[in-house]
Amino acid sequence: MFGPENAQSLLGVVVTIAICWALSEKRSAFPWRLAIGALAVQAGLVLLLFGLPSARAVLAGAGAVVDGLTTSTQAGVAFVFGFLAGGDGQPYPLTNPGALFVFAFRVLPVILVICALSALLWHWRILRWIIQGFGFIFERLMGLRGPPALAASATVFMGQVEGPIFIRNYLPALSRSELFLLLSVGMACVSGSTMVAYATILKGVLPNAAAHVLTASVISAPAGVLLARILVPRDPAAEATPDAELEGEKMYESSIDALIKGTGVGLDISLKIGATLIVFVSLVAMIDGALGLLAPVGGAPLSLERGFGFVFAPLAWCLGIPWKEAQPAGSLLGVKLMLTEFTAFIDLAKLGPAVISDRSRIIMTYALCGFANIASVGINVAGYSILVPSRQKEVMGMVWKAMLAGFLATCMTASVVGVLPSGLFAK
Repeated sequence: MFGPENAQSLLGVVVTIAICWALSEKRSAFPWRLAIGALAVQAGLVLLLFGLPSARAVLAGAGAVVDGLTTSTQAGVAFVFGFLAGGDGQPYPLTNPGALFVFAFRVLPVILVICALSALLWHWRILRWIIQGFGFIFERLMGLRGPPALAASATVFMGQVEGPIFIRNYLPALSRSELFLLLSVGMACVSGSTMVAYATILKGVLPNAAAHVLTASVISAPAGVLLARILVPRDPAAEATPDAELEGEKMYESSIDALIKGTGVGLDISLKIGATLIVFVSLVAMIDGALGLLAPVGGAPLSLERGFGFVFAPLAWCLGIPWKEAQPAGSLLGVKLMLTEFTAFIDLAKLGPAVISDRSRIIMTYALCGFANIASVGINVAGYSILVPSRQKEVMGMVWKAMLAGFLATCMTASVVGVLPSGLFAK
């Protein structure tokens, strides 16, 4: 049933679109048809996935797959690291079983396995067919040309820089609006490897965590397309229509080659994620230490998280979060934007039911599920500088605005989920 909390979330949809319209390069060119279509696609997909028994069975299967991947990965980790993996057979008496969950041994190895499996599925053409199918949907329903539609669909599964690799030869010919669209969609979604990692983090505190994370990344893509088109409207005269082709028809020599190369890519991603978390968490600790030298405010010491909570609390409320929970939810939004979504998901998993309700936890899962953060700005500038060096300056001029589009796209997705009845997501 539609209630006050659903109307509150509807306000979030309006606010996110209004912010982008206010910052648009051409406010008179608002894409009304695209706006209606994107919202319909988002709401329709959520209703389909969580409303139909058969679709819910598929999502439940996704959760079972994640559990199987996690268990299998832990077997490999235990073989290499022994009791450090946190499994059975600990050599010391346990006084705090929760301390066995070590991020480096529980989450990062999952990324290795998923990257290897993704490479194998690509070699077997299964993942390629899925990407082409999503590309067709983007082309028909979102009005994109073939190449950017293909890259946008690949981004949902492969990542913010990996997706555009498939149309590398077309990148120099894309219009400015299309290039900005790819940057925005890349920051609005996450990759398949990180989806499983997020679901692993949230397992135990969010029912159907894998289903929510998978749905969040998929339905944030239409939001990213919409907000990108609002901020940088398309120029029909600049967009010819070449045929899209997948680059690198033969990426791997064999299945074994795919597994080995995929593992190498996963290792690179895992190391970068681990190193980024160490650096950013350390910087936050430094800043919080400096702020702690100042006089307490409101009976508590100053910190970045408290600051984020105050700044982003109004936005969190617009998403459908009750005001008494808006400050911790706003803090999560700030952590996701200024640090990484990994840090935000870890913080979300630590918040108990006394701090954030089940409905708010679901909404925040969708709001956090995207690559829009400061670290991704550097990743995109570096990646596109290699993919299309002739447009490096153009990318650098748009990447911060793309981060805003990606951040607001996940907020818009969270608002759409908040508009729908809570009973839809019941166990």
